[in-house]
Amino acid sequence: MEEARASRTALAAAAYRAAHQVVEQGRIFRDPLALRILGADAEALVRDQGADVARRMRVFIAARSRFAEDRIVTTIERGLRQVVILGAGLDTFAYRTPAREGLRIFEVDHPATQAWKRERLAAARIDVPAWLTFAAIDFERQTLREGLRAGGFDEARETFFSLLGVVPYLTEDAVWSTLGFIAGTPGSAHVAFDYSDPPGALAADGRAQHLDRASRVAAIGEPWLTHFVPVELHARMRTLGFTRVEDLGPAEVAERYLGAPRAERRAGGHLLYATNVRGQ
Repeated sequence: MEEARASRTALAAAAYRAAHQVVEQGRIFRDPLALRILGADAEALVRDQGADVARRMRVFIAARSRFAEDRIVTTIERGLRQVVILGAGLDTFAYRTPAREGLRIFEVDHPATQAWKRERLAAARIDVPAWLTFAAIDFERQTLREGLRAGGFDEARETFFSLLGVVPYLTEDAVWSTLGFIAGTPGSAHVAFDYSDPPGALAADGRAQHLDRASRVAAIGEPWLTHFVPVELHARMRTLGFTRVEDLGPAEVAERYLGAPRAERRAGGHLLYATNVRGQ
């Protein structure tokens, strides 16, 4: 991503979430602020991302939001009071969640993207809740620990980390540094993120879709850098200290969230949830 420019893929992801509210009526994932935060661009963006050719990406982004938020809400209901949303973009969870005593949410993103988001929030008259802290971090130049500490993050508290649409854009070293920090926090930790298989592991049609999408994000200066073989990823995460790893591959995502027939379960990303909660 260019130094002084907000993330274009963050805008695209927000447009897909908004288009899902219109095209599928939010069947997989409901977000009443998705259209508002897009502002004056909403109609055109939704029209572009609501096209039939964009369906796979649109429903996957809706599914990954549902996957992560279901788990965040469950942990909050059980008493967790600290949430970190990495690569927050135009995510609206913090602005939709009801007030909870002691709740703190940290939105982490590149400074340019965060400034752009705050402009969007102000224009849409979406209030910033008292429990939200903006933590501006360049993932490739600062550690997550440094950025969060500056915002008052408490490493000793149980925390949920959401990394939607983040892992593919980081170097592998940055991914493992981030996951290592999460696994090593003194308090119990939960993490949810999406990732994809290496292109060579995909069937021909899935590989073609993947490479087409990869070429488009590379063309706007935000290339995909990292992919994982699931069994290798899981093994290393357990080595870091995660005691439970749940991974939904493309077929499981389609079955759980889309109700897609088996013929459509060919390509897409993985949704992963892991925790190092003691005793699990």
